[in-house]
Amino acid sequence: MTNNQFPEKYSKNNLLRKNIAKNHHLIKLNKKKPTIYSYYGKRLVDIFLSIIGIVFALPIIIVIIIAIKLDTSGKAFYRQERVGQWGKTFQILKLRSMHKNADQIGPHYTEKNDSRITRVGFFIRARRLDELPQLINVLAGNMSMVGPRPFTLLDTQLNTEVSGFCNRLIVKPGLTGWAQVNGGNNLSIEEKLQYDLFYIQHIGFLFDIKIILKTIIVIFSGEGAR
Repeated sequence: MTNNQFPEKYSKNNLLRKNIAKNHHLIKLNKKKPTIYSYYGKRLVDIFLSIIGIVFALPIIIVIIIAIKLDTSGKAFYRQERVGQWGKTFQILKLRSMHKNADQIGPHYTEKNDSRITRVGFFIRARRLDELPQLINVLAGNMSMVGPRPFTLLDTQLNTEVSGFCNRLIVKPGLTGWAQVNGGNNLSIEEKLQYDLFYIQHIGFLFDIKIILKTIIVIFSGEGAR
């Protein structure tokens, strides 16, 4: 695959396509030989778990929607463009945890005790409940249950020249990931990248189950949330 074929086939964003093409040579991992799980099993697990998750999460989501509506004005859901596998962008779905138009009135990154976060937002972010609607993204095939968390288009464009960063685009982004259960938002970009690359090199059914189980512990502890 040439540098021209790579971006043309996937990313539709011109700047991102150029950056990926420029750094395509960086996408080199000493991955294990692909397994049946990575080819077929992972997607089947995603479909199964996302359906089960949606069924169980629906009552919780309804309660949170009511709480958001009572707390602040504006829509209960929040959509944002994120970068997925091979640089292809998609709309990620979240429960709104910030005041309306927060992106225009505050810093790009969420800070500790960020004033843009609503009262309900502080609670659902601490328990990662704002991410529950992304089960729909998993079912749709934009995301996986486990993988590197999807970055925004701007973050991806700013970091494509960081050594190894493009390797994150080899796999689908995840609802949870190895970095999320080992520090989450308390990690730097470089630290998150190291955890993400380790995961990509060791993708497997048991590893995914381990991360999902650790995610449940993190949800109750609130570790790494912001």
